[in-house]
Amino acid sequence: MTDTDRTTADSPFYLYQPEGEPAALFLDSPHSATTYPTDFRPDPALPLPLLRQAEDTFVDELYAGAPARGIALLCAGFPRSYLDANRALEEIDEALLDAPWPGARQETAKTRLGKGLVWRVLDTGEAIYDRKLSVEEVQARINRCYLPYYAQLQKLADRAVASHGSAWHINCHSMPSHAAPFATEFPGLEHPDFVVGDRDGTTCDKRFTDRVEGVLKEMGYDVWRNHPYKGVEIVRVVGQPQAGCHSLQLEVNRKLYMDEVGLTHTAGFARLRHDLNLLLDELLRFTRSMPSRVA
Repeated sequence: MTDTDRTTADSPFYLYQPEGEPAALFLDSPHSATTYPTDFRPDPALPLPLLRQAEDTFVDELYAGAPARGIALLCAGFPRSYLDANRALEEIDEALLDAPWPGARQETAKTRLGKGLVWRVLDTGEAIYDRKLSVEEVQARINRCYLPYYAQLQKLADRAVASHGSAWHINCHSMPSHAAPFATEFPGLEHPDFVVGDRDGTTCDKRFTDRVEGVLKEMGYDVWRNHPYKGVEIVRVVGQPQAGCHSLQLEVNRKLYMDEVGLTHTAGFARLRHDLNLLLDELLRFTRSMPSRVA
């Protein structure tokens, strides 16, 4: 993956196709985009470095070795603060809008934090906009970014099931070393090295979760399960074990590989990428050993 791929393409997603025969395993990174659409128009007084704290910066680079292993890697082309691909379409925060939302709407813990489908505030509480958004511009973001991204996720899952009888998916994220005030329902929490989330065992075969957790612990990492991140919309949609589709959310602590303020690589980046490649190699062996449609 080149820097040009990451910063200049105008697309709702970037799909890095696997080399050779596609594996049953595929990845997605919904929050690693670093370019900002011209129609975003956040508060001009909001510093860009602060706005960029919402990104899962470099997560796409951490998993850039996946395609060479036969593993597809899907990355969103839009930043999370513009539209959060890991939210449901109904998670609309009407406090952000200049008119009532015409479709279905659901209040959740995330919308109460101001972090629904379209964020109202950053993790640290700063307002993103100095204006109200129109219903039409939110709908345009959904049509241009959200729906194509989910359609591509479904294509990858369908391809894996058609070729291998089952699909195995990791939804790749990063988390700050400490939870910010508006990030989760556990502000101030010191995060472990990794959190694996399978929505309390509902989105994938438990053996897959066990293997991911076990490999990382064998490497010496501190790993928690389903706390404080259980997995949200993407793993809920993709993870349908009864249909042979297994989906796991994996959060990695940013302190392991980057300067969280300066948004630059640290010396730990190379080691972490190496370890994640080893994890992918092990998961390829695991998925190849599993029978089709394991519930």
